[in-house]
Amino acid sequence: MKKEGHLITSVEPGSIAEELGIEPGSRLLAINDKVIEDVFDYRYLSQDEDIVLTILDENDEEWDYDIEKEFGEELGLVFEGGLMSDYHHCSNKCVFCFIDQMPPGMRKTLYFKDDDARLSFLQGNYITLTNMSDKDVERICFYKLSPINISIQTLNKDLRVKMLQNKRAGEALRHIKTFVDAGIEINGQIVLCKGYNDGEELDYTLKNLEQYMPGLKSLSIVPVGVTKFREGLAPLETFTGEECGAVIRQIEPYRQYYLAKYGTRLIYASDEFYLNSGTPIPPASEYEGFPQMENGVGMTRSLIDEFEEAFNTFTSDPSSADRLMHAKFTFITGRAIENILRSLVSRISEKYPFCETEVIGIRNDFFGEKITVAGLITAKDIIAQLKERETGDFLVIPTCMLRAGEDVFLDDLKVSDIETALQKNIRIVKSNGVSLINVLCTDYVPVHEREVPYEQADSGDSRQA
Repeated sequence: MKKEGHLITSVEPGSIAEELGIEPGSRLLAINDKVIEDVFDYRYLSQDEDIVLTILDENDEEWDYDIEKEFGEELGLVFEGGLMSDYHHCSNKCVFCFIDQMPPGMRKTLYFKDDDARLSFLQGNYITLTNMSDKDVERICFYKLSPINISIQTLNKDLRVKMLQNKRAGEALRHIKTFVDAGIEINGQIVLCKGYNDGEELDYTLKNLEQYMPGLKSLSIVPVGVTKFREGLAPLETFTGEECGAVIRQIEPYRQYYLAKYGTRLIYASDEFYLNSGTPIPPASEYEGFPQMENGVGMTRSLIDEFEEAFNTFTSDPSSADRLMHAKFTFITGRAIENILRSLVSRISEKYPFCETEVIGIRNDFFGEKITVAGLITAKDIIAQLKERETGDFLVIPTCMLRAGEDVFLDDLKVSDIETALQKNIRIVKSNGVSLINVLCTDYVPVHEREVPYEQADSGDSRQA
């Protein structure tokens, strides 16, 4: 029989919990006599200066601990499961869902689709609101869980029902107004699907966003990702380069309207629209602090500007040349960002010819050629496409291709598997300008930190370039 309470898996050294002698294996039952439902109850109730913890130890004895502490001071308890409850599973069958377009036989965690407001607050996941009860909404408002990221898609209720294939999808939009009226800030997302929520439907949605102002802080528009695994799914087409340019032009009047009236452009097209259409990337000022970076909005501009600053700093120091290795480095990326990346790292070779650079954009045979972002490149595709090529001394791979905190690709192969297959040394690089230079140096420090975990369930595809 499942025990009540929340299992404590570890206790932080030097923490209040350790001082009290609370041990792993015990269970938290309540704080101030209130039963803890999940992490938000715990965080909210544990903030106060004077609290009473009710703990069930491993001998099934119940203990009350009276605690006096600083407001907001952590107790040092670590629990089984980050949410302290089950994840809310997605109840939709979205026409644009990337997870439904994945091949069989992959790691089970890659197929899990969450739709959990708690993860929206904690990790930035986007939620559709379709599985939220009135109690869920009330808790968010009570705890002031802000911001909340919402997968809006369209404000046409009937169309939203059709796109999410959930009869509650249209009515669920009412929760957005409840949130903004309660002072909860909202970030929105539209996965743009040709023939569904584009064209006149997009106009309708962008016009009617005003009802949520000023609580709506940003809205990203990203093109749907279409893999080769769509058998049995509704037909979807990707946007051509010309159509991507048309979307950019379509949203600009709305951006200017919101800027004039509310002081924010509000609406941001993802980098793919600019890269695919050949439209110049906007200056950093137009991204207004990059609120939608995790959705692939402004990542290219950020990379360009960071590299420019890092390059100028590096080249202004006469001793910098001594840090660079006399070697050839081949940068591996997706085809979306290939030309931009080449234009950046080639400047290093032009300045320091002894440090040679090359950029190779990998064709995505695993998911299909229409998927061009680096975050969805697999090790098998890298090996297959590089085994007959001369790539120099080092391969440089971005962290976005790897599982969070590990050296594992989407296809479960490791960095070492590529090194063995290609007989090459590999260096891992973060997606920022400074790292593009540091990876070429003798004092390079290995990294394995992925910016956006690919096992974070989402309706769109990975937005890492």
